[in-house]
Amino acid sequence: MRKTIFAASLSCFLLLGYMDATAQSQADSTKPKKEHKVKQYTCPMHPEVVTDKPGKCPKCHMTLVEKKKK
Repeated sequence: MRKTIFAASLSCFLLLGYMDATAQSQADSTKPKKEHKVKQYTCPMHPEVVTDKPGKCPKCHMTLVEKKKK
């Protein structure tokens, strides 16, 4: 009788440990990944001019604006 109770208890503990590990790995996989966001700046008149720093357009000297992500 004691062996049966011990085996059942051990099975429950092992099952709970497995379920906790599975839930933890699923929670880790559903977290959004942090992306390193780099701001890009572009000229309103010359969209081919793209830089990672604000400043002036080398073609027309207009102030660069932040490029919107789509």
